[in-house]
Amino acid sequence: MTKPEAVLAGKHILLVEDNEINQLVAMRLLEEERIQVTCAVNGKDAVETFERSKPQSIDLILMDIRMPVMDGLEATRQIRALNRPDAKTVPIIAMSANAYEEDRQLSLSSGMNAHLSKPVEPKVLYDTVLAYME
Repeated sequence: MTKPEAVLAGKHILLVEDNEINQLVAMRLLEEERIQVTCAVNGKDAVETFERSKPQSIDLILMDIRMPVMDGLEATRQIRALNRPDAKTVPIIAMSANAYEEDRQLSLSSGMNAHLSKPVEPKVLYDTVLAYME
């Protein structure tokens, strides 16, 4: 069996988070596993960053839900609607302080693959990311 670190090392994640402290914590956790991280500070920035990226170069998107300018749900819908194959398949994982079932359903119905509750526990984050990277 492959070690999780070996699967995650070198992968590229787009981290979409408007809170600077949450962004730094998530970035540190991801970089500990040698994951390359690109940050976006709101949904609009995330859509533009994904559009500018080379197709298939972003392996996964961690998307905050509540952000200024454009929220994560709308950003996900816009990414999924882009005219490029990886826009339909890139795993998008919600990260939200809203942990109710209704919030999870909103995330999934917008096109996200999974929903993590904040504060995100490192093991849960790694396990979830790993599940979509293998």
